[in-house]
Amino acid sequence: MGKGDKKTKRGKINSSSYGNSRPKTKNIKKQTPPPAPAKTEE
Repeated sequence: MGKGDKKTKRGKINSSSYGNSRPKTKNIKKQTPPPAPAKTEE
């Protein structure tokens, strides 16, 4: 397990490839729906 192992993060970095152990987009923020408007009592 190391630089030659294509299934590990270090191996992906060494071979300049991407995959499950090294996803391309790490810092994707989850989109949350806007808060619902507050209900007013009439």
